[in-house]
Amino acid sequence: MIDFIEETTSKHLKHTIAFYNLENLFDIANDLKTNDDDFLPTNAKKWTTKRYANKLRKLGFAISNIGFKETDRHPAIIGLAEVENDIVLKDLIDSKHLCDYHYNFVHYDSLDERGIDVALLYDPTCFTVTNSETFSVPLINEEGSPDYTRDILLVTGLLEEEEIHVIVNHWSSRREGENETEQKRLAASNKVEEIIFSIKTTNDNPKIIVIGDFNDDPTNKSIQQLVQNQDLFNPMESLLSYSRGSTSHNFKWNLFDQIMFTKNFLATYPHTFSFSMANIFDDDFLKLFNGKYKGKPYRTYIGKKYQGGYSDHFPVYAILQKNY
Repeated sequence: MIDFIEETTSKHLKHTIAFYNLENLFDIANDLKTNDDDFLPTNAKKWTTKRYANKLRKLGFAISNIGFKETDRHPAIIGLAEVENDIVLKDLIDSKHLCDYHYNFVHYDSLDERGIDVALLYDPTCFTVTNSETFSVPLINEEGSPDYTRDILLVTGLLEEEEIHVIVNHWSSRREGENETEQKRLAASNKVEEIIFSIKTTNDNPKIIVIGDFNDDPTNKSIQQLVQNQDLFNPMESLLSYSRGSTSHNFKWNLFDQIMFTKNFLATYPHTFSFSMANIFDDDFLKLFNGKYKGKPYRTYIGKKYQGGYSDHFPVYAILQKNY
């Protein structure tokens, strides 16, 4: 009985920090300012109210369970990618499996041509936002014009009483080829370095968490230079294998979704949070259970064919432990 009490108490000294690419969380309304035509009821994909509600319910169920085995509660902070606007975020936090947690969110509209942004959900009972801002990534297309992509979001706040800075990312995709698009991700990496440098110039030994879908693995140059130049700890480096990752392409696993920390999260000073563990949240309910793609993420669509799943990415998460 004593062991059970100690384990329960220990769990309640922990918080989950997560990241989840939601795979095109669009509402069903036409936004004339963005390219959201694929996600309308009149389009070939037939993105209807029913399908939208089903996706919200499933995403809410997934989010509510991230880190639950380790902490016995929902995540404190969740970075998100591929959200269209405030409307879908409000609908998400009001959905069946999240409404009791009263999440708040931080979101800014970016100039991304597809109209998708990053955002941060947080539980206001344990995290208080004190500042937030966005940073654009300077990209130029082949014609010499600005090439707009997702902004980088910085949110500063108090996790219980300790200040942390969370940088949320969704770097440029590899759609036109890994090598052809590498410079775009290197530009984003450089921008994150600038943000970290700025935080460090105005804060004494700041605790910084860098999360996102980087469209690069831990071994790629954009991540490696960020980790080395800013002396970060990337626990995701040991998680990628031939049989496991956060997303899959052509039957090859990638770990594009990552969470990195400044190394002061490895210290165990009293009344502060320290890094405990990190993992991919790839429970069976998030996977296809049969067919040639068995074990891969259970997606909402494959092309124009509706699957009714969650996302083409698994969430990733880290557990922070309060020291006493």
